[in-house]
Amino acid sequence: MLRELTPRPLPQGNPYKPMPATVLETIQETGNIKTIRVVLDDPEQMANFKYEPGQVGQLSVFGAGESTFVINSPPSMKDYLQFSVMQAGEVTSTIHRLSAGDKVGVRAPLGNFFPYEDWKGKNIFFVGGGIGMAPIRTIMLHILERKKDYGKVSLLYGAKSPSDMAFSYELQGWLDNPDLDCHLCIDNPAEGWQHKVGLIPNVLTEIGPKPDNCVAVLCGPPIMIKFTLQALEKLGFQHENIVTTLEKRMKCGIGICGRCNIGSHYVCIDGPVFTLKQLNGLPPEL
Repeated sequence: MLRELTPRPLPQGNPYKPMPATVLETIQETGNIKTIRVVLDDPEQMANFKYEPGQVGQLSVFGAGESTFVINSPPSMKDYLQFSVMQAGEVTSTIHRLSAGDKVGVRAPLGNFFPYEDWKGKNIFFVGGGIGMAPIRTIMLHILERKKDYGKVSLLYGAKSPSDMAFSYELQGWLDNPDLDCHLCIDNPAEGWQHKVGLIPNVLTEIGPKPDNCVAVLCGPPIMIKFTLQALEKLGFQHENIVTTLEKRMKCGIGICGRCNIGSHYVCIDGPVFTLKQLNGLPPEL
């Protein structure tokens, strides 16, 4: 059984109609990942915009289409909304060509969010792989802003190579943060790399986080998720304490198109955040 729908911030304005927004700046994270920071054109909408970590938005380029991306700036950031986009098709390629001053559309916030209130008093171990660091970044920064409510907070972030690590300009700050036990890894040795080397599931096993009173939150490529879940199970994590997000399956974001359904459930309505226990209860088509 999936959990009952929890109260969540509702989409601003008409959920069918994108809110006009302007690109504030763009950041080339890696060769195929670009971060887009946007500001809603209506100052009142921007001032009153509320969302929870893990919720997503539909970012649209007029004439090209729209795609779903997690809002990966923490809710405390009121200056802009941030989306990180991996170039993978026509819409994302168009988004990658955006520059400061260009106009876009935003439908948000959509979906559920990480149940961080349920995690109070627990240790939290974040695992991000490649572009999967985007949703992890949001909830991690949110938790760190409230560190007194939680136990030990840890991060394992991995990518193929140093040049494939998004948010590279933030990594040293994460490593230096006394409230965060931060581990970085790449698949193969690289000149000048001073951190861990190996695939994420293997490095996770090496670190060996204890499952007692701990929640594991992971996001990344499907193959990484598959073997990281196996590693977490071997470490003794219970399925209800393993959390991930399926935002990439979302299409319209409001349960109309039916393209994100898994059996009778819709990722955009029941998710995109799920525990492994909930996912195990869904049809095998997942």
